[in-house]
Amino acid sequence: MRNPPKGLVYIVDDDDPFRDSLEWLLSGHKFEVQAYTCGADFITALQKKPADASSTRRCLILDIRMPEMSGLQVQEALQAIDPRLPIVFVTAHGDVPMAVDAIKRGAFDFIEKPFVDSLLIERIEAALVKSEATAAQTHEVEATRNLIATLSPRERQIMEMVIEGKLNKTIAYDLEISIKTVEAHRARVMEKLEARSLAQLVVRVHAARPTPIENN
Repeated sequence: MRNPPKGLVYIVDDDDPFRDSLEWLLSGHKFEVQAYTCGADFITALQKKPADASSTRRCLILDIRMPEMSGLQVQEALQAIDPRLPIVFVTAHGDVPMAVDAIKRGAFDFIEKPFVDSLLIERIEAALVKSEATAAQTHEVEATRNLIATLSPRERQIMEMVIEGKLNKTIAYDLEISIKTVEAHRARVMEKLEARSLAQLVVRVHAARPTPIENN
């Protein structure tokens, strides 16, 4: 039985010999590889076929200096369509300042040419681990948002007050209802959100808040 690939690695580099050799190297290490000659083609391909939920182990090997669309421009474009995709920049020595800037913008890592193959493989595997962890976290966030959507307006109101740290008696006073009613709503909130403790409830609800990118 054939073993499944370790993960999906995108390559975007305009240097044909380098791109071909890199594709051969990664395929030999049992990675699934999709290679592109320019950033625009890669962005178009992602827009036409976004990664599905099963593609949890993915990363991008990206040249930082390319004509028409640079690696930094590709990174910026990805913020709108696939912001969680880990990026490993491949750079020449003179491009290190740009690579450092890319790290500050959220890139996973950068490697200078020429590099040792084993180092690149190590960084790819680390990027894929991060991708898998991020996908799991994203799945949990979506699940929590779906659970929050099942709350009644009153349950949602009390949930917000609970995670603000208000006591049951304070909530009862503010909403002009009995403490027993607050306790009943609070218990249903905990049950619906599958939270075993107040701390777990607070963490889950805050993690499920829309990010600045989602708000935009």
